[in-house]
Formats: sequence, C-alpha cells, structure tokens
Amino acid sequence: MILPDANLIIYAYDLDSPFHSIAANWWTECLSQAEPVGLAHVILFAFIRLSTSPRIFSNPFSLTEAIREVRAWSDQPNFRILGESQDHWKRVCDILTRAGGSGNLITDAQLAAFALEYHGTVHTADTDFQRFAGVSWFNPITRGKGG
Repeated sequence: MILPDANLIIYAYDLDSPFHSIAANWWTECLSQAEPVGLAHVILFAFIRLSTSPRIFSNPFSLTEAIREVRAWSDQPNFRILGESQDHWKRVCDILTRAGGSGNLITDAQLAAFALEYHGTVHTADTDFQRFAGVSWFNPITRGKGG
C-alpha cells in the first residue's frame, strides 16, 4: 500500500512548484494502478487546508474545488481512507519517543504509524522519515528509498 504524504500531493497540484510535473505524474500513476493508495485523514485535510490557502498557492482552490478533487480520488478503485487502530496514538508516541521528535514531526509520526499498521510505504519528499526505524519510505522526486 502507498501512503502519500501531503507534500507530494500539494506539489502535484501546485503549478508553481519546481516539483509539480514529477509529482503530478506520480499522483496520476498512484491513482491509476492496482496497488492500494491509503490516505490518512490528517493528510486528506492537510490537502484541503493547504490547497485553499493563498499563502501556499498563487491561485488557490475554492473549498468546493478542493473537496471535488478529494472526491475524485475516492472514486478510484484502489483508494482507501485509513482508519486508526485503538492503539494508534500509542504507536505514534512510541515512534516520536524513539526518533527524539516533537513539533513538526508529529504528523510525520502519524503517517509512519499508519505505514507500520498497514504494512505500507510512505511516499514523501520529506527526509524526516529517515528518522523512523522500520518505516518503509520512497521519495518519487529523488527516487530515494529507505526503511
């Protein structure tokens, strides 16, 4: 299962991003292949929040447009919304403690916990995932991988 990080999805839609073309091709491929794509709520809502922000996009989506994009993703047969297990929060805290992280690493640790729970690979442009032992990750921008 592919677990996308918000940064790549944002790059895929941000025409001003230097990574737009690579990320847009990656996202199209993800949604058109057989391998499941699992999106955590925190990532889904990060996309809606960031894609509607004029601080991020020079031409931001309206809320209706952003929701329409998410609905289009959810119509794909390989798309899944990831649910949290009862112990998800404990796993996130364990990951953070082992990595010595807090603050901005919290959302990354949430995604890392989902990767462990669902035996998936995080797709991200964020190098912080190197800090999470045992978490499989892949950067489609640089073609780097780890875990």
